[in-house]
Amino acid sequence: MAKIVIVGSFVVGLTIRVPRMPVIGEGLIGDEFDMGPGGKGTNQAIAAARLGADVNLLACVGDDLLSKVAFDTFQKEGIALDHIHRIEGVNTAVGVVHLIPSGDNWIVGHLGANLEMQTEHVDAAEDLIAGSDLLLSQFEVPFPVVQRAMALARKHGVQTVWNPAPAQTGSTEILQHVDVLTPNETEVRILLDRPPDDSTPTLELAQKLLGEGVSCLVVTLGEKGSLVVTPEEATTVPAVPNIKAVDVTGAGDSFNAALAVSLAEGKPLSDAVQLANYAGAFAVQHLGVIDGLPTRDELASFQKETVRHDQ
Repeated sequence: MAKIVIVGSFVVGLTIRVPRMPVIGEGLIGDEFDMGPGGKGTNQAIAAARLGADVNLLACVGDDLLSKVAFDTFQKEGIALDHIHRIEGVNTAVGVVHLIPSGDNWIVGHLGANLEMQTEHVDAAEDLIAGSDLLLSQFEVPFPVVQRAMALARKHGVQTVWNPAPAQTGSTEILQHVDVLTPNETEVRILLDRPPDDSTPTLELAQKLLGEGVSCLVVTLGEKGSLVVTPEEATTVPAVPNIKAVDVTGAGDSFNAALAVSLAEGKPLSDAVQLANYAGAFAVQHLGVIDGLPTRDELASFQKETVRHDQ
């Protein structure tokens, strides 16, 4: 069983589906509502655990009522509580997702206790990190925390995957500790201090990030699949065909978890990316992030069914 440590966020997500984007001052009534655990760290931890990994999550929650959602969720999903820290006097993070019928969304959030995570929390988990197969992190906790976690993993020869979302400028110094970087096309540009709509080809920008020290990039391209860039070559892994998106909110987290589990199990990068594409495609067909995170059996069945229908 692959051992994965995830350093990341916990957020209580509130998803409301509305018929369209509102205008300023307008109130809209939604026709669907979902409340549950979220945050990129938590989503990826649950997804990895469902895919069969032994998962430890390093995260922070507040001392309010919403923290119970965290502990109940982790116990249910089989995720260890050893490094879940309750921060006094701080609220648990929340995120409000507004979803429109096309499957697109926008999110308003408050990171709360996630911003209280310290490098000392990471240091306390060094033995755990050293004994793992892979460390995965995102960008919903403070940058020094992510940097310290990646550095400790590299120190102990542990494979690292960094999903730089939501992206921030001025963070490329961490890349010397990253084996696999998994941005989307917008995040590639932000990492390089460029406008999100910069017209420079994504491949050219990905190669610039390779020059900053990262070993490999897997750039998610949505319906175009994933672009894999190494110092030797660049290849595109096609997206899963004929997928009708219902909710794209958790697609990236499902993708990253599947990628991490596959790499931790020793699978080749191309196979890991292909599986990750299927995990992302599975997720977008479900309303609500947690419901869209497949078990290993569900993902295998989805792959077989999709291949059969495409033949």
